[in-house]
Amino acid sequence: MSEVTTNEYNQDGKLIRKVRSFVRREGRLTKGQENAMNECWPTMGIDYQSQFLNWKDVFGNDNPVVLEVGFGMGASLVEMAKNTPEKNFLGIEVHSPGVGACLADASAAGITNLRVMCHDAVEVFANMIPDSSLATLQLFFPDPWHKKRHHKRRIVQLDFAEMVRQKLIIDDGIFHMATDWENYAQHMIEVMNQAHGYENIAEGGDFVSRPEDRPLTKFEARGHRLGHGVWDIKFKRVS
Repeated sequence: MSEVTTNEYNQDGKLIRKVRSFVRREGRLTKGQENAMNECWPTMGIDYQSQFLNWKDVFGNDNPVVLEVGFGMGASLVEMAKNTPEKNFLGIEVHSPGVGACLADASAAGITNLRVMCHDAVEVFANMIPDSSLATLQLFFPDPWHKKRHHKRRIVQLDFAEMVRQKLIIDDGIFHMATDWENYAQHMIEVMNQAHGYENIAEGGDFVSRPEDRPLTKFEARGHRLGHGVWDIKFKRVS
């Protein structure tokens, strides 16, 4: 795993930071997404700052906190927040149109237990997420970097697993991953089996069935119709 700590350079020769979850992509917002960003950010958006969050201040209660890294357009995150009002949800996404779409959907659904950030997840984890405070960390369908020479760019590496572990509640916090690339699923299992302080909660194998609380996305449903597999992985923090 030593390759994980080497510097990476893109085709333009620009240095890619060793442990970075995503590079922020602005993209072009639709009018609806732009309006949602302007109207909903004061109540649902969290600006990046180098200061740890207080969950009770953020959500107004002590309910369990679920954090999702890279929520895309946010449809499944909004559905989870709507279906599970007894939990609080924080989504981190670097793609501005996705954040705008998520805010628009959440506002239309009248959801109050969801907050979003548009920033690099690694910096947020390091400087804003309190240790031992998350009930669940969700990482659904991250970029598989399917070419072998790019595997070192995959977000699920030992250093990322350790960063997540520190933020999960001891003896109860869950790191939930899902991917539709079998090779990446095996990579996730290999990394997590090496990671300190985790236990795979699957029974009778490496993977769990899709939990009912993870909504079936349109993309995933189409994959099922075409015979594509999806692998869910759940590891619990045990120390």
